[in-house]
Amino acid sequence: MARIEATPHVSIDEAEIGLTFVRSSGPGGQNVNKVETAAQLRFDVENSPSLEPAVKRRLLRLAGARATKDGAIVIFAQNFRSQELNRKDAIARLVALIAAAAERPKFRVKTRPSLAAKRRRVDTKVQRGETKKLRRGPSE
Repeated sequence: MARIEATPHVSIDEAEIGLTFVRSSGPGGQNVNKVETAAQLRFDVENSPSLEPAVKRRLLRLAGARATKDGAIVIFAQNFRSQELNRKDAIARLVALIAAAAERPKFRVKTRPSLAAKRRRVDTKVQRGETKKLRRGPSE
């Protein structure tokens, strides 16, 4: 079976993706009531052998409302009037999600401002207050 490459290191098997076609809403004239052009893509993240556990966790978190309780992602594509274009759009959106999840998040090292930086901040605040005080008119 063909493989869909998300990144140079991560690819999924085409058989892991379930595609169904349903009637689309929106423009299409009389065709909209007859032809099933919208693509509904379903990818079972939890049972996918192609992804590492860390990538699976990040993918489900990134998917948000598109993720189901049983660990699958459902993408609904109906931007185009053609079934083939909607299919390609749904797969492209899934690949973009997987590529974003495959990137390891940058480890953040907590830092504190130095004592000198704190002093400079307070000094500029005091200086700004002095400038504003000089603009005031004489108090009566």
